[in-house]
Amino acid sequence: MTVSKTAAARPPIHMIEEEADKLSDLALSIEDRLPQVSELLIRETSRASLHSAASLPADVVAMGSFVEFVDEGTGSCRTIQLVYPPEADISAGRVSILTPIGAGLIGLREGQSILWPDREGHERRLVIRKVRQQADRAA
Repeated sequence: MTVSKTAAARPPIHMIEEEADKLSDLALSIEDRLPQVSELLIRETSRASLHSAASLPADVVAMGSFVEFVDEGTGSCRTIQLVYPPEADISAGRVSILTPIGAGLIGLREGQSILWPDREGHERRLVIRKVRQQADRAA
């Protein structure tokens, strides 16, 4: 899969420095199994503005964040928690960072939107409505 024309139109994103490092390592570890997600996640971590956990704005999607977003392709509004693979449970609303939607949401702020490929490779606009941080995020 080629991540293409949307790269230039992507909004600026922010990440916690330690999470960006961990996510880059995770992306490299899945390169053979999930090349599309690996490529997307590596591109996102490499373009992010990095912050300490204490200085990351509260309205930015980080690992563990609860995110309310609208998929403009379907009109559906969902609230999920973005998690690492071992914690993922779609029936409980916990979405892995190693899914196209998880890789697309990381680093975005409330009010931002992004064109992002779904599992079938079709681009969909995701709009962030609300971000709530996990209570125990490092300060």
